[in-house]
Amino acid sequence: MTDPLRDTDGDEALRRVYEATGPYLSSLADRPVHDPDSLALLGQLWEPAAGGALPERGEGAAAALDRLLRVGTAAATHSAGPRFFHFIIGGTTPAALAADWTAALLDQNAAFRASSRLASEVETIALTWLRELFGLPATYGGALVTSATFANVTGLAAATHWWGERHGVDVAADGLAGLPRMPVLSGGYLHASDRKALQLLGHGRNAVEIHARDGAGRVDLVALDRRLAELAAPAVVIASAGEVDTGAFDPLADLADLAERHGAWLHVDGAFGIFAALSPRTAGLVAGMERADSIAGDGHKWLNVPYESGFAFLRDPSRLPVAFGMPGAAYLPGEGSALPTPGEGADYALLGPDSSRRARSLPIWATLAAYGRAGYRAMVERHLDLAQRLARRVDETPELERLAEVPLCIVCFRARPAGVGEAALDEVNRRLGAALLADGRVYAGTTVHDGRVALRPAIVNWRTTEADIDLLVDVVRELTAKVVAELG
Repeated sequence: MTDPLRDTDGDEALRRVYEATGPYLSSLADRPVHDPDSLALLGQLWEPAAGGALPERGEGAAAALDRLLRVGTAAATHSAGPRFFHFIIGGTTPAALAADWTAALLDQNAAFRASSRLASEVETIALTWLRELFGLPATYGGALVTSATFANVTGLAAATHWWGERHGVDVAADGLAGLPRMPVLSGGYLHASDRKALQLLGHGRNAVEIHARDGAGRVDLVALDRRLAELAAPAVVIASAGEVDTGAFDPLADLADLAERHGAWLHVDGAFGIFAALSPRTAGLVAGMERADSIAGDGHKWLNVPYESGFAFLRDPSRLPVAFGMPGAAYLPGEGSALPTPGEGADYALLGPDSSRRARSLPIWATLAAYGRAGYRAMVERHLDLAQRLARRVDETPELERLAEVPLCIVCFRARPAGVGEAALDEVNRRLGAALLADGRVYAGTTVHDGRVALRPAIVNWRTTEADIDLLVDVVRELTAKVVAELG
């Protein structure tokens, strides 16, 4: 095969993907999350040419897809299934998956109105519906980005330009040279992606001053208030809406009060915690978020749409083209026209860090159109119930110990088997975490919470049921016993 124009089995390749889809998806409820024996298949991906080099002559679309499907459906980490509790990863709803195929089929560049009116308008609708889903004021606007990290980059970039203006500097034109270091303050729940965003923006990942009142990371409001008063200068406050070890929240309303009193920019990292807004049971956790200057969220977590899907909202969306405009190319639209126009979409390449952009709005639009506010509320509340079920199972199991309250969808706990001293518990739990990942029936990794090694399974997949929660506890108990026996 030498030219895609002469590849006569392209349609056959598409058919084979379609035919593999149903059996694979229906198997997720029963197959392990990870099968270590399947990793040997990865070598087959090097085989189209001798020695693993780039093939001179290809094998054709059907043969290539056969190989990829054979290896991929076996060796992939089956994180779309109901027992993947590691990190915070949702699955993909049926509507979102079908729309993602549609996005690949149409292959739109969602950069400008001129490149795709369809993609531009769908993104405008998707952002409007997300804003309404989370109860944000109608004045908020934003853009879709690739991840929560880039949503944090987007919000903190806008904050950087705001801060530069306060010092009389146009950061877009002249950069940060000559400016003092931008003050950034946070409680102890700060996520690594916020540090990475500051690193990418040139402030440095160590720019953040942490004001925590305990080892768990709860924010010290008194110390934060005092420090903002000492600075007496423009500053940025980062609040966490959903800490990744326990699902805990900073007091957003209190932080909004501080930011307003001291003239600071408030950025809320709500990667998954923003979905607390969907249920009356948890909406109080995000009270005050609607007063933030910028908000970061992630769709491939609790929204259950495919990777890569993040979103950023700004209270003043006119700051986005200031930070992300691309002047100097005559063939591109000007940043002054970038913001959404009713019925006409927007030039979203000028509102966020991506220039050439996939139409990632299509899965978001489709899943919200398919299931609506009520469907997502039901899913979130089911997950809240499952988290409480897991907490109860942990509390009822003598060899397990819960380490934190469960305000949302994460349960932080550790093994505490009888006869094992405190000094050895971290090693037991480290080995338990490694054993869980190697075993593969369920997937949950370790963290260090308040100085103690622990598990922190997160429940955000639309497929997860009570049976999956019970299996998690059973496997943890089984592997704990094995670890203790191995340690003697």
